[in-house]
Amino acid sequence: MRLQFLGKETDGGNSPTLWDTDGDEYVIQGFTVTDAEALADIGAVPDGELIIRVPKRLMDHLPKETHGSAD
Repeated sequence: MRLQFLGKETDGGNSPTLWDTDGDEYVIQGFTVTDAEALADIGAVPDGELIIRVPKRLMDHLPKETHGSAD
């Protein structure tokens, strides 16, 4: 899998970050969800999957032609 950097929303230089792949997916680096109420709302998480959180503004880095707003 090859990654192309799309954007970052942080003041500290680490996370959260968004990448495009050479396939039909995005890769997201974010913060682990540890809030008990949120995890209860989500329910069971399959093996090999993680629940993360990112600022909504990170999605501004998605390519407009595939995921832009419908204004």
